[in-house]
Amino acid sequence: MRTLKAVHLGSGREAAHWPAPTLPEYAFIGRSNVGKSSLVNMLAGINKLARVSATPGKTRNVEHFRVEGTLAAGRPWMLADLPGYGFARTGRDERAAWKHMIDRYLLERSNLQCVFLLVDVRLEPQRSDLEMVQWLGEQGVPFAIVFTKCDKLAQPKVQGSVALWRRTLKRTWQELPTMFITSAEERQGREALLEFIDGINAEWDARPGHAR
Repeated sequence: MRTLKAVHLGSGREAAHWPAPTLPEYAFIGRSNVGKSSLVNMLAGINKLARVSATPGKTRNVEHFRVEGTLAAGRPWMLADLPGYGFARTGRDERAAWKHMIDRYLLERSNLQCVFLLVDVRLEPQRSDLEMVQWLGEQGVPFAIVFTKCDKLAQPKVQGSVALWRRTLKRTWQELPTMFITSAEERQGREALLEFIDGINAEWDARPGHAR
C-alpha cells in the first residue's frame, strides 16, 4: 500500500483564505453523509485527517490539504473537501452561502484538475446528484463519479447500481464520466483513485511553467 503524507493547510470560504493555486488540486463533493471525509482519510491513509461526523452538514468551509508521498516520485498535490449539499436542516441563508462559495470555487479555482463527485451506491440516482452532474458538464468542469459505501451491498447489487447510473446518464451524455467503486472501510478503490490522480499530475508536470 502506498504511504502518503498529508497536512491540513487551512479552512476558508473565500479565495483569499485558500492556499495559493500552485499545485494540482482535486475536490471532493457530494450529498451530506455520503462519506466524503471517510474517503479523504482512506485515500490519504490517515484516519483523522478530515473530520468525520455522524451528523450531516459539519463541513462548512472549503478544507484544503497538501498531500505528498510516492505519487509521481513524490509530486505534491492538494485535496479540497467541500461542504455537502442536500442537508435539509441547514437554514436557507446558510445553504445559499454554501452554494455561492462552492460555485465560485469550482468555476474560479485555476489549479483544479478534477472534481470527484461522491454518490452513495445504495441509492438510486438522486435528483441533487444528477443536477450536479449536469451543472459540472455544462460548466466544463472535469469530474469523475465515485461510488461510496460499496461494502454495504453485495457485489451484484453494487454492479446493478452502477449500471443504473450508466443507463440514466446515457439519456443525456454521449461520453460517460470515469467511475470508481470504493469503500472507505475496506480501502477499496484507493489504488485506482491514486493512479488516476498520478496520471493527471504527470500531465500537469509536462505543462510549461508547472515544473515542481
